Amino acid sequence: MRLIHMLGKGTKDCLSFLLLLTFFVVHGQPSISTSTADNVFIDILSKKEGGQKGLFTIHKNNDKWYFEIPDSILGRPILLNTRFVKTPSGGGYGNSLASSRIIYWEKGAGRMLYLKIMTISNVTKDSTQAIARAVASSNVTPIAAAFEVKARDNLSNTSGNSLVEVTDLFKGDNPITGLDNAAKRRLNIAGFASDRSYIETISTYHFNTEVRTIKTFTIASGSPGTATMSGAEAAGAVTFELENSFLLLPKVPMRKRLFDPRVGYYSASSTIYADSQQRVEKSKFIYRWRLEPRDEDFGKWKRGELVEPKKPIVYYVDPATPKQWRPYIIAGINAWQRAFEKIGFRNAIIGKEWPASDTTMSLEDARYSIISYLAGDEGAGAYLEGPFIADPRTGEILQSRILFSHGFMKWLHDKCMIQASMSDPRARLMRFDENLMGELITWVISHEVGHGLGLRHNFLSSSQTPVEMLRNRAWLETHGHTASIMDYSRFNYVAQPEDHISANGLFGKIGDYDNWAIRWGYFPILNSLNESEDQHILNRWVTDSLKTNARLRYGPDFVDGNPNLDPRAQSEDLGDDAISASEYGIRNLKRILKSLPEWTQEEAGQYNYLTEMYMQLLDQFGLYMDHVFRTVGGIKTTFETATPGGGTYQIVPKKKQQRAVAFLNAQLFTTPSWLLNKSILNKIGYPGGFAAVTEIQSNKLKLLLDPGYLYRIEACEIRYGKKAYTVVELLSDLKEGIWSELVTGQAIDPYRRNIQKKYIDALSLLIKERPSGGISASSPTLINQFNIWDTDVPSIVRNELKMLQGEISRATVKQKDQLSRYHLRDVLVRIKNVLGPIQSIK
Repeated sequence: MRLIHMLGKGTKDCLSFLLLLTFFVVHGQPSISTSTADNVFIDILSKKEGGQKGLFTIHKNNDKWYFEIPDSILGRPILLNTRFVKTPSGGGYGNSLASSRIIYWEKGAGRMLYLKIMTISNVTKDSTQAIARAVASSNVTPIAAAFEVKARDNLSNTSGNSLVEVTDLFKGDNPITGLDNAAKRRLNIAGFASDRSYIETISTYHFNTEVRTIKTFTIASGSPGTATMSGAEAAGAVTFELENSFLLLPKVPMRKRLFDPRVGYYSASSTIYADSQQRVEKSKFIYRWRLEPRDEDFGKWKRGELVEPKKPIVYYVDPATPKQWRPYIIAGINAWQRAFEKIGFRNAIIGKEWPASDTTMSLEDARYSIISYLAGDEGAGAYLEGPFIADPRTGEILQSRILFSHGFMKWLHDKCMIQASMSDPRARLMRFDENLMGELITWVISHEVGHGLGLRHNFLSSSQTPVEMLRNRAWLETHGHTASIMDYSRFNYVAQPEDHISANGLFGKIGDYDNWAIRWGYFPILNSLNESEDQHILNRWVTDSLKTNARLRYGPDFVDGNPNLDPRAQSEDLGDDAISASEYGIRNLKRILKSLPEWTQEEAGQYNYLTEMYMQLLDQFGLYMDHVFRTVGGIKTTFETATPGGGTYQIVPKKKQQRAVAFLNAQLFTTPSWLLNKSILNKIGYPGGFAAVTEIQSNKLKLLLDPGYLYRIEACEIRYGKKAYTVVELLSDLKEGIWSELVTGQAIDPYRRNIQKKYIDALSLLIKERPSGGISASSPTLINQFNIWDTDVPSIVRNELKMLQGEISRATVKQKDQLSRYHLRDVLVRIKNVLGPIQSIK
């Protein structure tokens, strides 16, 4: 029996020594030594509780919990996830992430062990270089918690295991294992109820340790938002069940794949310092799973044979998911298998039902990726959480969660009815059959799994399909209506009933871009020494691919944190011409509107369904207006190797912008009387209480005459000269459409009178008193600070109002309709009040 090293001053208590000696004789030597002040480990070993071995070996003594921390993992990054297991109604969703951070253990002075938060924003290429000392001095990591080492198991006290008590870490209230301050503010939490909080279970495995706790918090009576949480007001408290997952990150980090703006992946970055630099380097790398051939299959893979990966990507379906939808969810996951087969991997991604009979598995376990099913309404939607849990050193995805809300099926129904019902008769019911809803769920899950693989939205993809091909059945069967399922191109609303397009050409599916992006992100690169060489090889491949296939182009929703101003990269648009696509879409909306009363029939003369679907139809009409509106002043952004005569930023041709304004004048600012179906309106809203069409008209006009928007148009004129669509031309074209009655002499209907007043009000804001500071332009304008009053825009607007004033004066005399005359006289007064004394200047 080896000697026992005591951490205390020595054993003076004879009884303790005899107990210890007796225990050794009967049971053998324990793994950890003790001090006279705290013979904790003797008590632990003498009981049958605890002793679970894993990442941390777990011990329990009565109501106290202990972790055995091996020296071998000191300094190793450990992923700590905190998840909601169960929540009060209105307080979030079970299986959703509360927080995620990287922690590590570090020895402290004396008998202390520290739990620290790791940051990886600044790194050095070589820790032996002189600059490494400066980096270390500027990146001290915070100590999240400190623990006294109760005992160690090594005579030299330099390596081995340390025993620490962690009861308070999990049972108490702290932002590391509980709710952080932001969550508490959001939930209006006032305090922690320790008497109603406890550790439920702790389990440990080879690479991870799982801790489940019950946490109760007091709520200040009458706090805003507490009424939405079930029982909050009645009990003055809310209770959450939480799970803390500790997952040891790989000892050998995966090789990073450096970011390329031409391929849409989520990314992380770090700042790299080196002695040889003359400027600081930024390392930007993508998030992706580690996918490698098994060692014994590497030769087969090199020869082009399909092989199984060392570790496949597995998504489990939450057992809370209704059984009828599980096969469709699994189909959405497995749909990505073909993309990985193209790079040599069979069964690289697999969807499985959760093995309910396996009691060793936990839905909150950080090792498992889950499609979680939420008891949420339509607003909860379907989305990737996080977007995923990854190794911050390399971007290696370790786990992802996809959340699918029960109420999201209503959203799917409504979108499908409004966009696809003229081509698919199955979409003309208020309750879809199981097969149709299942197909829609498969499509959504495939999109979200794409995010789980690291892919961002590719809003440019749909613009690479010619509009007329969206009506070509044979072409759609092969290519689909967009090149990427990662676009927000929901359904093919361009297809007309006479085209006889099947569901294969109506619904989204994994396309050319998706397969190409998976190849770029996951294909192992051989004969390369480092990430930089990888990047050089991939750069040539991307450049060559984009030269020959425009369907592989990528366009994000945001560029450098700002909304993408490229009109080709829009949400829910279709085709290479938003104007033509929207005209086709409106044709279908007119047909659908006539059929809505029949499709939405309810018992007892109720019109709830009719109201819902009419509002959905209006929203779709508004989307078409948005798509065309973005063409005006549009700036195309193309990231690729420079080509002769090209450039990253180019404007939309002037003629196309003029077509867009003509479309808005004809379809929106000319009263869309087809939307004002009195038979429907009399069923769903009282007179004066329904102004949706007016709101769409006003909002789009306000955007067109937004200071930032006009500033962008002027900036394009300054850079591109006569090729650009100018502010003068825009105002002239708008006036021609919005004020056409000044020429025709026709009576001005109430909707037109409203939009004409809005026109004057919007222009008036551009020449009123100058504010003291700049104004910030928001989407869809340029994102910067500027003063519109320092540009030519107010000068142009003042001249426009002066000319309009003369035209209105002449037209008022000729106008025969009484209300129209009153309106024009009122508008003249408004213009006079805005122009002020300057109006006398000729």
